[in-house]
Amino acid sequence: MCGITGFVGKGSEGDLRSMTESLKHRGPDDQGLYCESGVGLGHARLSIIDLSPTGHQPMWNKERTLGIVFNGEIYNFLELKKKLAEGGHRFLGSSDTEVVLALYARDGEKCFEKFEGMFAIALYDKEKKKLLLARDRMGKKPLYFGIWNGTLVFGSEAKALLRHPSVKKDVDLAALNAYFALDYVPTPLSIWKGMAKLEPGTFLVYQNGAVRKESFWQPDFKENHAGEREALEGLERRMDRAVSDRLIADVPLGVFLSGGLDSGAVAYYAARAKRALGGKLHTFSIGFSEADFDESRYARRVAEHLDTKHHHKVLSGKDSLAIIPEVLESLDEPMADASIVPTYLLSCFTKEHVTVALGGDGGDELFAGYPTFQAERMLFLYRALPKALRRKLLAPLVRALPPTFKNFGLEFKLKKFLEGAEEEGMARRHARWLGTFGEEERSRLFLTDAWREAGKENAYASAEAYFAECDAEDPRNRLLWMYQRTYMMDQVLVKVDRASMLSSLETRAPFLDRRVVEFAGRLPYAYKLHGMTTKYLLKKSMEGKLPNDIIHRKKHGFGVPVGRWLRGELRGWAEGLLAVEGSEGDGFFDPAYARVLLAEHLSGKADHRKKLWNILVFLEWRRRFL
Repeated sequence: MCGITGFVGKGSEGDLRSMTESLKHRGPDDQGLYCESGVGLGHARLSIIDLSPTGHQPMWNKERTLGIVFNGEIYNFLELKKKLAEGGHRFLGSSDTEVVLALYARDGEKCFEKFEGMFAIALYDKEKKKLLLARDRMGKKPLYFGIWNGTLVFGSEAKALLRHPSVKKDVDLAALNAYFALDYVPTPLSIWKGMAKLEPGTFLVYQNGAVRKESFWQPDFKENHAGEREALEGLERRMDRAVSDRLIADVPLGVFLSGGLDSGAVAYYAARAKRALGGKLHTFSIGFSEADFDESRYARRVAEHLDTKHHHKVLSGKDSLAIIPEVLESLDEPMADASIVPTYLLSCFTKEHVTVALGGDGGDELFAGYPTFQAERMLFLYRALPKALRRKLLAPLVRALPPTFKNFGLEFKLKKFLEGAEEEGMARRHARWLGTFGEEERSRLFLTDAWREAGKENAYASAEAYFAECDAEDPRNRLLWMYQRTYMMDQVLVKVDRASMLSSLETRAPFLDRRVVEFAGRLPYAYKLHGMTTKYLLKKSMEGKLPNDIIHRKKHGFGVPVGRWLRGELRGWAEGLLAVEGSEGDGFFDPAYARVLLAEHLSGKADHRKKLWNILVFLEWRRRFL
């Protein structure tokens, strides 16, 4: 895990050094620069494989015609290296970066489809004066780029690009509108006008002032009508390999353990692999003093069952509150997932012992693990009622329910259900359930002239496009692909990347292995949501491997008591950001509606934690970056 940045066009070594320095949290072990003839390549290194100087980047071939900066891991690099060596290539070191460089030299642009892993890659071909940027299939590793005045600038995080003098800090109002709707800015947009995120499974070529983009992966979701036993065997085989591949490292390694099914499954396969080698797996969890936000007892139960060397730390609300400024400062693009706070605390604690951690990200999106999938199944009952009854009786009754401020309490779920229940399109309905502000509410967050521009674009366009591009026969499987390409990629994975990189910890996600994703995508939907049982096949596969109460317990989530904090310790912060002198004057945001929401929340009239966190994250981002 590292940070990469650079440019082709105008720029100095001082510019490049500043850009690279902004990413030092991603790679504190080493920094490397190349700046010559209008080309800059910068690298901040977190050493994972090949800790020697031969792993230094930018890395060049022996003729010094091909250069690379690389963030991520190629899990099949040893297999690729063997084939390259058999063909006569001589390697100087043992890093996967050298393999990427050698395979590109041999296969050109076809090389990307042969990599199994997570990556953001920048390759420069001196002879052809060609820059290539590539991003992994599931968008695990971030990669931003843009062209300003004939200069292409790129980087792992937007903050690196903002250090280049050509880059303009103009807010994209359509992207901001999407953020208020979704809690994140969807790919390929960024919050900055003219800056974009490279799409996953895509490479970009910049040559002679022109940009060309090509996809190197598009999965086939045509349904595989495998029997349940065959499906179970196929899932176990692929998960076993996915986890084993991600245990390769030249530094200490462990597993995040939440006490849920997904992280428990990863820990099971990792512990089994470690035992086969005569070792013992290290697992990590944190707990909270607030009982309804704490699930540490389940993590300890899994650790005891798997006989891991478990590390656990109990934190208080004060611990979380203390690091909020540091966490929000790391977000150079607003992202309103409050669980980034405990994710960062867990990452810091884990980093005290290891440099690499495996996690369970992706299990919910592959196997329909969220309550929204159950809500979709129940929707027909709600819609069987006369529309007048729904709108004039049920909706007002639900909205009148008093707030509990509990983590995903029944009142919160019912109110969220109503937000999307009348949407006709499946993709838009789920985007509403996952997101925060509807169109009418968003119009109240913008000044009139700004809304005319921001409101022209469909905030749910990315969700609807990904739903439409999937070739699955069952629309519910297309829905899962939409989740993977939107909420998972642009919120869940961004949260984990920023939180872990802020503590210089590499994270790996076995569920996002290409073979697991393709296999799960082609399974019948009934193997995912079976009746009202979420993650059916995954739960069946873990029977006898994890305790039954862990397998079948209700989803909890990595929540934090934001609602309570905003009425207590965070009240001053919220009121300060929304004060007249602090929240006006940017030409597009209208704080009046936000002040109403805060007043209702403070009085206990309503639980607006999700809406307020969305707004406050934006205001904190604006304060730091505009």
